[in-house]
Amino acid sequence: MKCPFCQSTDLKVLDSRDSMDINAVRRRRECLQCTRRFTTFETIELTVQIHKRDGRYEEFQQKKLVDGMLAACRHTTISHEQVLTLASQITAELMQRQVKEISTTELGEIVMQNFLELDAIAYIRFACVYRRFKNIEELLAAIQSIQAKDDT
Repeated sequence: MKCPFCQSTDLKVLDSRDSMDINAVRRRRECLQCTRRFTTFETIELTVQIHKRDGRYEEFQQKKLVDGMLAACRHTTISHEQVLTLASQITAELMQRQVKEISTTELGEIVMQNFLELDAIAYIRFACVYRRFKNIEELLAAIQSIQAKDDT
């Protein structure tokens, strides 16, 4: 690791704490050369391959999951912290199940199930991307299925 200010490798860790919201360890560091302080986050590298719809494989990145979830949650009742916590829970679930490969569709379904319990609008926004509705009828069917569940 290098100091982001002077590029020196002479660093000292001042404080270390768990950051459960993002499955990381937060470390406060000080550069011994320029004496400036900065924060780093060390995360677990999850070796899960995401099987994309076009057939490609890509490494799972929690940040991409969070970004997609945040886009769906914009202007809803779901807070930024709730999104981070939910993404952490999903990542932990994948680690616990020792999943080596997951499709984007399956991952999207996991997210949508959680959104359905939290906020219907976030669910529909996320579903629009993951289910790729082709017309308004498919969207209306999804909305009606949510309403039917709310009525029961």
